[in-house]
Amino acid sequence: MTRTATEIGRGLAPARKARPIRAGERIHVVGAAGAGASAAVLLAHRAGAHVSGCDPGAPSPYSAAIEAVGITLERQHSPLHVRVADGVPPERLAVTKALTAVDPDHPELVAARDMGIPAEPWQQVIADAAATGAQALVAVAGTHGKSTTGGWLVDLLVRAGRDPSAFVGALLDPALTGGVASTARWGEGSVFVAEADEYAGNFDAYQPGTIVLLNAEWDHPDVFADEEAVLRAFETWIRRAPDATLVANVGDAGVSRIVELLEPWSGHLVTVALDGNAQLVGRATMSESGTTLAVGDHSYRVGLVGPANAANAIAVVGAALALGVDEEALRLSLAQFAGVGRRLELKGEIGGVIVLDDYGHHPTAIARTLEAVRTRYPERRLWAVYEPLTYHRTALLLDRFAEVLATADEVAVADIWAGRDPDTTITSAQALADAVTRRGVARAVAPGSVERTADHLAERVRSGDVVLVMGGGRSYVIASRLVELLRAR
Repeated sequence: MTRTATEIGRGLAPARKARPIRAGERIHVVGAAGAGASAAVLLAHRAGAHVSGCDPGAPSPYSAAIEAVGITLERQHSPLHVRVADGVPPERLAVTKALTAVDPDHPELVAARDMGIPAEPWQQVIADAAATGAQALVAVAGTHGKSTTGGWLVDLLVRAGRDPSAFVGALLDPALTGGVASTARWGEGSVFVAEADEYAGNFDAYQPGTIVLLNAEWDHPDVFADEEAVLRAFETWIRRAPDATLVANVGDAGVSRIVELLEPWSGHLVTVALDGNAQLVGRATMSESGTTLAVGDHSYRVGLVGPANAANAIAVVGAALALGVDEEALRLSLAQFAGVGRRLELKGEIGGVIVLDDYGHHPTAIARTLEAVRTRYPERRLWAVYEPLTYHRTALLLDRFAEVLATADEVAVADIWAGRDPDTTITSAQALADAVTRRGVARAVAPGSVERTADHLAERVRSGDVVLVMGGGRSYVIASRLVELLRAR
């Protein structure tokens, strides 16, 4: 059953025009150890706000950066965070819509309503942080590749001396963020790069001057009934920025359709594509060592492997043109950018076993990631280890998941991460494993929790194997635990 953005965000204030964060403004962030909410904490703090946060999931990969600036996250939710007994209550509360979907009567949300404290998506805090520095917003959107491309643009702008601020939904290299890996960067330049997610209108808070649209297809079946609904959501959002520059990868069928839907539109359109009909056409030659991207009279080395990153790279070239970035900075960034956290991240090579960690949780993203790994390690046995993200996505796309996972040599499916799902009965990890096995190519098992999955792998992998761990919940535990177990072995 699909739900509207209003239903999911019940109790939250609608998106509004961004305004600067005031010095000393009190903001409380619920779920602050998440990738996006942690960025809201950090950026509001740097903007001068007094920020508090809570999350039972802390510590997380994202909470270390918060602790590094002296903010202590409470490890449980409580209405007392809003009804402050000895002090001043927050002036507003920021939260992820995923929490409101699962628990619209969350005690902190109820307390905020009772006290007349506005509750907003954390994306509004991100937008307000950009407004604080009067920075032009560059929004990176699409079903796949947002974090990698957003991080790439941060790297590009830093190399160009533009000192951007940013929110990217994956950990940026500490060299870009001031010493501690985080999903946020605070800069004094004129540009703010923001990852713009379409789920339930999450990107509505962003009013960008530049939009980089990578791809578009059906995802989030709990809010989008079909692919047309996804494409219409992008169209509606882009129309709210009538003066923006849209860098559109029209080599993607969904983006090409969105461009058609936008006609007429008053903004400036820059089309890019790999081997397609566009203003900027790139031709990619791929090998184990990387990719060469030819664009017009220019030839670039692309350090990130795989066809998905070649498509991301041509979008970066288009964005560089739109933002007026010099050629030398572009050349260096394309060649030297090493990626972002949990995007084909090498966790270690122990005893001849390579362990990679990736956020991929959609069939297309998984297929592209597997293809990139096959390109880099063509002769090795490949394990695809997947923690499905949400029951509804797994159930509705089960056959597609099974089809792409079956292209690996060995498959392990960890327990499904429920996330915002209220119904955990509609499918299971075992059902997905069985669907993979039925295809008669790869053997698939469902060992259980992420911890048990890591233990299962440690007993079976051998020298020469590549283990690719994928998922959006706690799958990172599989990769980290497996590395520890292999070292102990």
